[in-house]
Amino acid sequence: MNGSDTAARLRAAAHEILVAEGAPAVSIRRVATEAGVTPMATYRHYANREALLSAVAEESFAALAERWAAPATLEDPLTRLYALLDEYLDFALGSPHLYTFLIVDRRDEARRYPEDFRAGQSVAFERLMAAVGHGMLTKAFRTDDLVEAAMTLTAEVQGLVQLYLSGRIALPEKDFRELVHRCVGRVLNGLAS
Repeated sequence: MNGSDTAARLRAAAHEILVAEGAPAVSIRRVATEAGVTPMATYRHYANREALLSAVAEESFAALAERWAAPATLEDPLTRLYALLDEYLDFALGSPHLYTFLIVDRRDEARRYPEDFRAGQSVAFERLMAAVGHGMLTKAFRTDDLVEAAMTLTAEVQGLVQLYLSGRIALPEKDFRELVHRCVGRVLNGLAS
């Protein structure tokens, strides 16, 4: 077994624990046990728990960007945005612990607005910016600051998701998804040309 296989197994074990139970449940000892190595072997690949979780975060964002690649190619601007929205909701509601870790929890290496977003360092956010930019180019939306327009949509959806996941929106999932669509529609009406 080579080192890259072990590192991949460690990331996979950490990811599995994270998805099932959340970031607080991820410990070096538990990840090592799940991966079938000793805790000391883990330190050959990751300096500490934070480095392991950072690697899991990067891998997760890359997977999300791939998952969101297909909707990002749809021609109609509104169809594209709502397809991306549905993919985002599938992720957030289907993996709430991973969503919380990636989007809500404070992480030192997390992308920061505005520099990181304007520099294109968030692959997932790039998908949304491309969709909004496409809407502006096709005149479905008025020309505006692309990053701020995409951030407005992001903030709307993330805020609603956080309220839902914390139990402050008491709707069945289907009704919640419809609420998010209506709220995003109101924001998009503000961008309409």
